[in-house]
Amino acid sequence: MDFLGVQTMMRIDLRTKVIDVPDQDCMTKDNVSVNVNAVLYYSINSAEKAFLEVENFAYAVSQLAQTTMRDVVEEVTLDALLTNRDEISARIQEIVDKISDQWGIKVQSVDLKHIELPADMKRTMGKEAEAERERRAVIIKAEGEKAASENLAYAARILSNSPGALHLRTLHSLNDLSSDQSNTVVFAVPLEILRAFEGMKAQ
Repeated sequence: MDFLGVQTMMRIDLRTKVIDVPDQDCMTKDNVSVNVNAVLYYSINSAEKAFLEVENFAYAVSQLAQTTMRDVVEEVTLDALLTNRDEISARIQEIVDKISDQWGIKVQSVDLKHIELPADMKRTMGKEAEAERERRAVIIKAEGEKAASENLAYAARILSNSPGALHLRTLHSLNDLSSDQSNTVVFAVPLEILRAFEGMKAQ
């Protein structure tokens, strides 16, 4: 029996709701298999449409998000998927919001949560990253050796152009070595000094 023309009553929560879009197996544009999931935030703009235009609006939004996410991922390469996650999320949100608008639903945002790569792809990317780190280490080491050699060449020019500078540097080095009693120092005397001693002995 109807009461004042009311047959059924349904309460619809107008607060923002969250849907976990479950894992979806997708194939990127460059034929890489990935597993992707997301989270979607939406609210009801029109309770009347949400009740009359679709049987189960929460289920409908979830299914629409899943199919849209697969379609969008299939339109981009793996590199784009990994580097342009925000743009892809915005694209999914735009498509789902446009379709669900006829159900009185406003999709506020979609965020890709996790992108799972195949195990062999992970190993390949790990090797590439390791090779890149080694390459950079070699470059940094080479740059350091170049700077050191330039500094040594500059110091050699200064010593060669300053009379007595080399001897002062030698004495300074000997003083540093003598501070450690455990060191054994072998000092090479220049041939010119030995000849000078021989000349003095001959006189």
